[in-house]
Amino acid sequence: MRLSSFTGTVRHRVLSAVALTAALLVSTAPAQAATIDTHPSLAAQQDWQTRISQLAKPAQGCFTAVYPAVEWQRAACVTPSKNPMVPRPAAPNNPRTGPRPMVVGNGDDLSAKAPSGFIFNAIGSFDNVSGVTSVSSPPGGVGAPVANAYSLQLNTDFFVSTACAASPDPNCRGWEQFIFANNGTSGMSFIQYWLIFYNAPCPAGWFTYAIHCYRNSPTAVGVPNQPITNLANLRVSGTANPGSDSVTTFVGLTAYTTAGGNYVNAAAGWKIAEFNVFGDGGGFSANFNPGASLTVRTRINYGGTAAPICVAQGFTGETNNLSFGSPPPPPTPPGPAILFTENTSNTGTANCAYATAVGDTHEHTFSGLSYDFQASGDFIEARTSGFEVQSRKVSGAPNWPNTSINACVGTRSGSTSVVVALGPKLYVNGKAVLLNSGQLALPGVVVNRSGNTYTVVNDAGDSMKAVVNPLYVDLSVGMGTWPTSVRGLLANPNNDVTKLEAADGTIFNVPLSFSDLYNVYGQSWRVPPTSNLLTACSGQVQAGNPSRPFFANDLPQDLREQAETTCIRAEIHQAWLNNCTLDVAVLGENAVKVYIGAAPPVLDGNPRTQS
Repeated sequence: MRLSSFTGTVRHRVLSAVALTAALLVSTAPAQAATIDTHPSLAAQQDWQTRISQLAKPAQGCFTAVYPAVEWQRAACVTPSKNPMVPRPAAPNNPRTGPRPMVVGNGDDLSAKAPSGFIFNAIGSFDNVSGVTSVSSPPGGVGAPVANAYSLQLNTDFFVSTACAASPDPNCRGWEQFIFANNGTSGMSFIQYWLIFYNAPCPAGWFTYAIHCYRNSPTAVGVPNQPITNLANLRVSGTANPGSDSVTTFVGLTAYTTAGGNYVNAAAGWKIAEFNVFGDGGGFSANFNPGASLTVRTRINYGGTAAPICVAQGFTGETNNLSFGSPPPPPTPPGPAILFTENTSNTGTANCAYATAVGDTHEHTFSGLSYDFQASGDFIEARTSGFEVQSRKVSGAPNWPNTSINACVGTRSGSTSVVVALGPKLYVNGKAVLLNSGQLALPGVVVNRSGNTYTVVNDAGDSMKAVVNPLYVDLSVGMGTWPTSVRGLLANPNNDVTKLEAADGTIFNVPLSFSDLYNVYGQSWRVPPTSNLLTACSGQVQAGNPSRPFFANDLPQDLREQAETTCIRAEIHQAWLNNCTLDVAVLGENAVKVYIGAAPPVLDGNPRTQS
């Protein structure tokens, strides 16, 4: 950003803050009788929370406010915990390197990036909390786990900071955490500041943590103990303006806030916001009960209205025992914001966009288009500038000649290629590798195996997940940044769900004719021999196309009815019933699993009239 542009942005923020403060203080001047709405709408609550969190504090210290008043009242301060909410291990300038957990936290998270400028306020909340009955972690990151000990963290990215001026390490970065910490008996809200990679004796007033330094806001505001069953009513707001910062925790219609010390000047560097529920410090996990599910909303204010860029990365070293794997919910107000779901039933890594090629074979694109693709041969499923996923599809002949399944899938990031095949078998750069369980770290890539599920994640957060069934491989592909430019069978041009694009740029309206789908579009995405990742896969490539479309209605009636009954009993969404029925009939009852709980597609791209 040019200096003149930055100066103008800062001046605009200062003037906006002054004008907003004046307007809000005037609005609370005494005193006209009014009826207080004790049951405000969600929109009214959110509007009030945004206004009060951005309202300047009258002085240093701690304050509280109760809806609908837009003014602060003095509240008791407490001493912030000296225990660190630690950063995740990272190489300089790359917070994604190293082992990647299959649970939320320690770098595996979804964050909101400003499309332009700097973030000056962010709000983290939970749109949906279901099945949550308990959580525990060591309080303050010390000792044995305690019920209802956890933290809500709204974290900045690691950014260039003027506070690093005395550091001898050019990789030194500022980091700021807006925190609500609950130790099981009481809560507090405060700010923790970090100098990442300071790599020298810490300045006066700072604590040492490895080669980093950290300190807290001058005060913390006390918050009543909040059991995890009240999680849906909690949210955290962090504000960083030139010369000041603050944290506000909301418990329903009550706000608790304290000013910070502005020790790392986040207003001049904050571009990414991470929000989630984690262990209460020390790098520990917040362990939820089985069946817990959360939908997280991370909202940012940066001066614009465009949707945030989603990035599959996080910055804190704390974790929880939930995992990703579900497509993100559709965006809804308020915004700009990102939404995502995490729960105990998923086993995937964080991804900002999600596509699958499952069963025999059903493609579900990043933008939500579902269509059948029953050709055989090697195909490009997804390709970006530094990441590619390919699949080998094998015909179902002789029993089901107009179907195909994935027998082998592979991905390439930089100089590293990883292939997963039936068996299951794992190949790295063309050589067989034994991985019984756990993780394998490779240049730029981490491979994780859990049972017959292999997950491959690169440093950018792009991922391939292969679930190896006895007869076929279910493929999932995740994007570490979204929106992004991606092409292949799982992509739509310009993310337009009504279009598909051939490798030569030809655009097709959905649904495609049978001839265009296989002889033009499909043919264009066959893998050229010079760039094939799947040469390690056993058997010769059999390139072919089905002779005609094949859907659930083409099955023998008794087999179709039996398979459909299996899918109905599993409570499969109606939109997936035809796909599920076909897969169960052709591949067996195990095929129903991939559809359980799956959100419906945005658009069904198969022909409306099926034989």
